[in-house]
Amino acid sequence: MPAPGPRGDGRGFLRSETGIRFLSALVLVALALGSAWIGGPILAAFWLLAAGAAVIEWRQVGKLERPLPMRLALLGGTLALSIVAVIAPSGTIVLLVAALAVAAVAAAGRTPRDRLWGLVGLAVTGTLATAPVIVREHPALGLTGLLWIFAVVWGTDIAAYFTGRALGGPKLAPRISPGKTWSGFVGGLVVGTLAGALVVAVGEALGWERPLGWPAIVVLSAVASVIGQVGDLAESKLKRHFNVKDSSKLIPGHGGVLDRIDAFVAVCAFVLLGLVLAALVG
Repeated sequence: MPAPGPRGDGRGFLRSETGIRFLSALVLVALALGSAWIGGPILAAFWLLAAGAAVIEWRQVGKLERPLPMRLALLGGTLALSIVAVIAPSGTIVLLVAALAVAAVAAAGRTPRDRLWGLVGLAVTGTLATAPVIVREHPALGLTGLLWIFAVVWGTDIAAYFTGRALGGPKLAPRISPGKTWSGFVGGLVVGTLAGALVVAVGEALGWERPLGWPAIVVLSAVASVIGQVGDLAESKLKRHFNVKDSSKLIPGHGGVLDRIDAFVAVCAFVLLGLVLAALVG
């Protein structure tokens, strides 16, 4: 009779790469949703911490020179934008602070290349630190708007991954991200659109105001899903350009903050642009 094997202790999955990724994602989702529900300074602090980590990673990914001055300029500019988003989110003040942050980052760069990538980094970290707060506090969007962003981004990402693995097929952008397929793109688009609409529907059922008509919500959810996937590809292209696999090892099983917020930042930028255009038209 063969000797019995070691008894399972139930921790095999949790020790696997998939298990580690799952637990990390679960913690991040809980923190994101919890801070979104609370709002205010807690929400701002959560995303400012994420932006601060992204600042450190950005310098490493872009291999920028003069690391200390550039990090200080990026951190200072991101912090100033975050504070403004909380206490005085008026257009004039935001533009003034943004202009000062741009000037600081440009001054910190030694070469035109460093100035360019530093300013791109400021756009990423500034959007990450401010957009969730601005959307959450917006009278027409509020918690529904922020949860809509989460739903579209997460729904798209999860569906694209599993649909691509299940169906395979032609590659979406083999030179940029060999693992992505057109089937995954379509699956992500469908689920991301449905997830965005579902969040708005649930919010409306709970008595939260629906900011737009249903046709607009469905169309914007689909557009945001596509933009999120383009943002994901852009970050993959950036890492390939600089020959970097992961932006850092901060998040177990996932890499760095920049590896996880590419689609989120792209969709946030899309929403902020929409708010600016709406303000100009109104």
